[in-house]
Amino acid sequence: MRDILLLGGGKIGETICDLLKGTGDYRVTVADRSAEALDWLPDHPRVATRVLDAADPAALAEAMQGKFAVMSALPFHLTVGVAEAARASGTHYLDLTEDVASTRRVKELADGAPCAFVPQCGLAPGFISIVAYDVASRFDSLDTVRMRVGALPKYPSNALNYNLTWSTEGVINEYLEPCEAIVEGRLVSVPPLEEREEFSLDGVLYEAFNTSGGLGTLCETLAGKVRTLNYRSVRYPGHRDIMKALLHDLRLGSRRELLKDILEHSLPATMQDVVLIFVTVTGMKRGRLLQETYANKIYGRETGGKHYSAIQITTASGICAVLDLLSEGRLPQQGFVRQEDVPFNDFITNRFGRNYAGEDFAPQTISRAA
Repeated sequence: MRDILLLGGGKIGETICDLLKGTGDYRVTVADRSAEALDWLPDHPRVATRVLDAADPAALAEAMQGKFAVMSALPFHLTVGVAEAARASGTHYLDLTEDVASTRRVKELADGAPCAFVPQCGLAPGFISIVAYDVASRFDSLDTVRMRVGALPKYPSNALNYNLTWSTEGVINEYLEPCEAIVEGRLVSVPPLEEREEFSLDGVLYEAFNTSGGLGTLCETLAGKVRTLNYRSVRYPGHRDIMKALLHDLRLGSRRELLKDILEHSLPATMQDVVLIFVTVTGMKRGRLLQETYANKIYGRETGGKHYSAIQITTASGICAVLDLLSEGRLPQQGFVRQEDVPFNDFITNRFGRNYAGEDFAPQTISRAA
């Protein structure tokens, strides 16, 4: 039985807790600064709660004592403080951040650490890097790797063609921060919301554009090995232009808290969503220029009388699968662990990772085979 500290009692944290408590292999302490958020968690013999301010280093250090791992489902601006506390206590560290600067600091903290640091364990960054690296590894040499991910409402009904499906702060951050890419073999920084493209999948028209953080560490991993590497977020057509007007023309990009308040009071959240994952790789195989594509759609669904959104399922399943592999000794136990270090077959056959394969999502009944 592994003792886990889970920071963040929001929708993603709640789903992570549901997944882990159903296994019988983990005891989970869920910590949040809001007692109200913790009140939503059901009573369970393997789940404890505590009110904790993650911005308090002393409180973090005390909460991590004796824990196998800390899992952060907190806003990106709290990432570094949690990682620093994990380094000090020797606790394995996992997070969901998309913030590039935070991940760079996590990598620094991982250098020479006695425990593992595994950031970016969600969907994008996260699973998308695992998929892209696996597909790319089947080529003799690479030309292009294109990664596209969208967390979208099934039934868009407003001018933005969007509903809030995950962190509002995270969405704003990825729309504003510089984006990494490889262009003509060179690592470059490209502006967010630019290089818009359109494509159709299953008869539905989408747009995609640059956003920050989705590549994770793949630029560094594939540097010198690929001509073109980029990541773009997928939305329904029209979304990008309105967001550019809000962020730049109305200058709300420099007033993030105001923009967050506007979005959260204007765009309803939805549990009826779809996650779209689309990876295309071209390169040489046995002397021929070939292309291979991975495409997947994951929908929100109900299990055990409780409905989970697609972004809850994918994000929580990603970090829980990585925790499992770490617990089983199938990932490095020290230092910095990249998402592309996670073997795709190990991930997709894991009891949590198989949720990406379209199998039934059943967090209450998952158990590890003997």
